Amino acid sequence: MANSDGHPIAKSGLVAPTKYEGVTPATRRRMLAVKRRDTDPEIRVRCALHAMGYRFRLQRKDLPGTPDIVLPRHRKIVLVHGCFWHGHKHCKRAKLPVNNASTWKAKIEGNQRRDLRNLIALRELGWDVLIIWECEVGNPASLEARLRSFLRSS
Repeated sequence: MANSDGHPIAKSGLVAPTKYEGVTPATRRRMLAVKRRDTDPEIRVRCALHAMGYRFRLQRKDLPGTPDIVLPRHRKIVLVHGCFWHGHKHCKRAKLPVNNASTWKAKIEGNQRRDLRNLIALRELGWDVLIIWECEVGNPASLEARLRSFLRSS
């Protein structure tokens, strides 16, 4: 249950505090609209893999971090990272907002720490992992070449 500002209301009737106090309702709606799966970049990568003849599994919950795309037959995983949310270095899409900059910085750094933990855990389990960034899916030929190179490697 939420109040008119969209803030969660506890059973006691009090509004639960959030980390994003200064966020306008319009910004909050945009933030809530960000999908965790089936994003446009992820779908483009899946379409490229499918067109190349590969079959895969999505969101395997039994693996660390619930990887986006898993090719079990090849022991390969493709992670599709959003440039902003995963802190892609030197990418214009990863620019931190001016408002609540310290909160966003902490959030992105936390995501990066979690990504590193998951990557290490997947490699320790014997998986080969490729990270595709959101900004890299715009060029289909380059994306396909990168995927082919990764999938041909042993």
